[in-house]
Amino acid sequence: MSLLKKIFICLLLPSFLIGGSLRAQTVKIIPVGKAWANNSVNAVIFRKNSLVSYKDYQFIAYYSETGNVVLGKRKLGSKNWELKTTDLKGNVTDAHNCISIMVDGKGYLHIAWDHHNHPLHYAKSKSPLSLELDAPTSMTGETEKSVSYPEFYRMPNGNLLFFYRNGASGKGNLVVKSYDISTSKWSMLHENLIDGEGKRSAYWQAFVDAKSNIHISWVWRESADVASNHDMAYACSKDGGKTWQKTSGEKYQLPINASNAEYACKIPQNSELINQTSMVADQAGNPYIATYFRPEGSNVPQYHLIHFDGKWHTQSLGFRTQAFSLSGMGTKKIPIARPQLVAWSAKGKLSAMVIFRDEERGSKASVAVNTDLNHTKWQVKDLTDTYVGSWEPSFDTELWKSKQQLHLFVQPVEQADGEGKTNTPPQLVQVFEVKL
Repeated sequence: MSLLKKIFICLLLPSFLIGGSLRAQTVKIIPVGKAWANNSVNAVIFRKNSLVSYKDYQFIAYYSETGNVVLGKRKLGSKNWELKTTDLKGNVTDAHNCISIMVDGKGYLHIAWDHHNHPLHYAKSKSPLSLELDAPTSMTGETEKSVSYPEFYRMPNGNLLFFYRNGASGKGNLVVKSYDISTSKWSMLHENLIDGEGKRSAYWQAFVDAKSNIHISWVWRESADVASNHDMAYACSKDGGKTWQKTSGEKYQLPINASNAEYACKIPQNSELINQTSMVADQAGNPYIATYFRPEGSNVPQYHLIHFDGKWHTQSLGFRTQAFSLSGMGTKKIPIARPQLVAWSAKGKLSAMVIFRDEERGSKASVAVNTDLNHTKWQVKDLTDTYVGSWEPSFDTELWKSKQQLHLFVQPVEQADGEGKTNTPPQLVQVFEVKL
């Protein structure tokens, strides 16, 4: 049985779906420390990653009340964190400026922080498993003057990928760099993988599967207004990111743009379509994309699952009842979180689990599970009764892959609309260990 199948089957043990919330003993809450909570900068979904494990250790990062980067480490299974408040600082009043971390295949911690059309801020640990960082540095020195949405991905061989947007909302391009653990050097893989052509920008989500295939999907945005999001496009690389192809196997002529992209789902502008969600792929390399938008003929945005099994399908989870409008600029105060996703196929059935937060359910950490996508029945449950405010889910992807354990970064935060600041006192960062 494949690792992915084992992981996803484990997530569906009977105790997972009993009652209105998970049994108390299935979620172990590990406190870490209090942190900035005046907006959602510590709890946005596009942190890749907020938590990350390497061998027997787990690392964490967040901003303190003063905007300093805090790094932490613990031995898995322990409640005791070693925390270090660094001299690095970020503009925490802008929720885009999150911290992303990853540990490479030799145990070095990599960190990128404080980016919203800013020059690159990047550092690496002095030694494996250390919280002590070398001085901030460039990666390649190329295309590093206007960085947004930095994301690290670890390849199965231990090398890293680094994705980020170069440019601005409505006129940005996707840059991809690669880190080789044998040389400890970064190189440019693509200076412009997905081209906005000066007219639009791609807001993506990506996933590296067990066979080292890289999957990426994205919505286009025509301006700084989130209401101009439209469509869901897709590409895959089977050679470490050098070349890219469609589900048909047809090779892309790079850069990818709006006219040559493969579309998994056509979604008009002004559909309350959100950007930067999540995706995965099963053992066969079939992609699954979680998102939300308002279906045609309805005024209620719903979570959707877009997946491929020889052809593209779009399924509405259909359980939401409250309408809202998604428009304007800056980080929005939205009644639902962007969704995290796991999805898999077993015994001829397609299954999926979505992790989310919704004001309809009291703004808790919740999940929706469907064990057979041939049917539209989703079972919706809360992980705990804890109020999480404007939190969005992020989790330890590497621990999930290696040890079949689901650890969520959780902090109650409050986001004001359009980069406003609330008067929320520092709130406790916690790790939810979901025992399955």
